[in-house]
Amino acid sequence: MQQKFDVAAYIWPAYTGDEPRSWIFWEEGIGEWQSVKNSVRKVDGYDWGRKPVWGYVNEADPYVMEMQIEAAVDHGVNVFIYDWYWFDDRPFLENCLNDGFLNAKNNQKMKFYLMWANHDANYTWDIRNSHRNEPVVWQGSVTPEQFRKIGKRWIEKYFKLPNYYCIDGKPIISIYDMQNFTNGLGGPEQAKMEMAWLNEEARQNGLPGVHFQFVKWGHNPLNLSGVDSKIKEVTPQIAEDMGFLSLTHYQFVHFTDISQDYLKVVEDVQKEYEKIAATFKIPYFPHVSIGWDNNPRFKLPHGAVLKNNTPENFEKALQLAKAYAEGHNVPMITINSWNEWTESSYLEPDNVYGYGYLQAVKRVFGEK
Repeated sequence: MQQKFDVAAYIWPAYTGDEPRSWIFWEEGIGEWQSVKNSVRKVDGYDWGRKPVWGYVNEADPYVMEMQIEAAVDHGVNVFIYDWYWFDDRPFLENCLNDGFLNAKNNQKMKFYLMWANHDANYTWDIRNSHRNEPVVWQGSVTPEQFRKIGKRWIEKYFKLPNYYCIDGKPIISIYDMQNFTNGLGGPEQAKMEMAWLNEEARQNGLPGVHFQFVKWGHNPLNLSGVDSKIKEVTPQIAEDMGFLSLTHYQFVHFTDISQDYLKVVEDVQKEYEKIAATFKIPYFPHVSIGWDNNPRFKLPHGAVLKNNTPENFEKALQLAKAYAEGHNVPMITINSWNEWTESSYLEPDNVYGYGYLQAVKRVFGEK
């Protein structure tokens, strides 16, 4: 018997050194594993102290991904949402998807789709300069001409693959930064025209269209991650007028005070679920985050830390999301994340809880 809901985990595709452009941030050539490996005791005695059970593996290696796909599917995670980047008029960090996942012999066991991580890139990824989070290395917004180049790449390389995740036959593309999306394209009306173009382009390629999804934020988001200071709330009217067909979240940090006990945050999450259900007509895919602590990206103590995010408490949040999905007839739950190690929100097994987070997913969503 198959599981009732699809469980989708975001993937941050920086755990490889195979992308030469990433070496400006991580000069050791192992991607952001460098920050995980070198995380040091801070001046106030704080010690992050996390280590991956699987080691500092190259997630652009298909043999590594074959192992990870087996572990994910065995615990009820059957969709990967790849953060996808386009900077300086070309793709960035595609290696984990193109070389790793898509070359894994067992990738048909797992669906995937793209979240366009179209925020600006700054020095947050470089621990040597992460305190300088204002200078922009690459702009995340694009012109209409660039968007059409991007859209054709999505269709040709990804949308038509048999394991690309679709709803009603339409491949999902999720948009992370709505302000960058609309501003780069010339405003909401121009962005709507470009979305219509992509829909038609997809139809010309034998698809019934595109399922546009957006990532929701709170009214007053804080720039705790170092890359998100521009994003503003998207109203139901704007989202629906533009043609978005669903929404979800990327992280709890985007809409609540994260410097609390996990169970207090879950209370805020339930309120957020209720508010969305009352205001949006388009479906919401309920989201669960595992944790928040991005101190590994900084030399000195930095920002809020989510407390008491044990696998047992994470399981309670999963139960809440499952109840929402059942009550609102939606097919998917999103989780942050598979591997956001430097934000301390990952399903991959570590030296603290082992496979605890994955086992929580299996208890709630695995096959019966």
